[in-house]
Amino acid sequence: MRTTSTTLLLARHGQTVWHAENRYAGVSDVPLTDEGRAQAQALGRWAAAHPVDAIWTSTVSRAVATADPACRALGLSPHREPALRECDFGVVEGRTLAEFEAENPERAKAFRADPVSYPFPEAEDPRTAAARGSGALRRIAAAHRGERVLVVAHNTLLRLVLCSLLSIPLSEYRRVFPQLRNAAVTELRIQDGSVALLSLNVPCA
Repeated sequence: MRTTSTTLLLARHGQTVWHAENRYAGVSDVPLTDEGRAQAQALGRWAAAHPVDAIWTSTVSRAVATADPACRALGLSPHREPALRECDFGVVEGRTLAEFEAENPERAKAFRADPVSYPFPEAEDPRTAAARGSGALRRIAAAHRGERVLVVAHNTLLRLVLCSLLSIPLSEYRRVFPQLRNAAVTELRIQDGSVALLSLNVPCA
């Protein structure tokens, strides 16, 4: 039997009020800025011009708000998936890496060298986050064979998931994918369990 691929269009949520200082938002409920809302509108216009069959989001409000214009433009109801939430950054939630480094320079140095073996204190294990996120994307792909699916989630989670799905060592996620831009689109094709990266960080505006 001929198999059919699924196209996943991954987007990071729009800019939040903590972006200016590069603070770790993680599981904190941080709202979008005016710029973030404009980015969400641009993503909505892009989705309307590039047909999308379904929309999935993290359950975190900044991701839901970013997906909303696309849902309204296409007349789709979002599927909310808890496994797409951002990583919990433990003691660094709401803080910058520089602030943590000033307090704990050795642990910050270890994190920079290998963020998977040395995550922030009390943070979610990045390997656990990668497994839940990649598992969610595979389930979504299986449920939407032959379709194009917009998935709105988070920077660190998506970078870990990309490494997991593309067989890149998780410890390299900060180097290989230094940043997913807000509301830009990264395109994956999943077929027969194999994953291909078709584009990365394509702007919507």
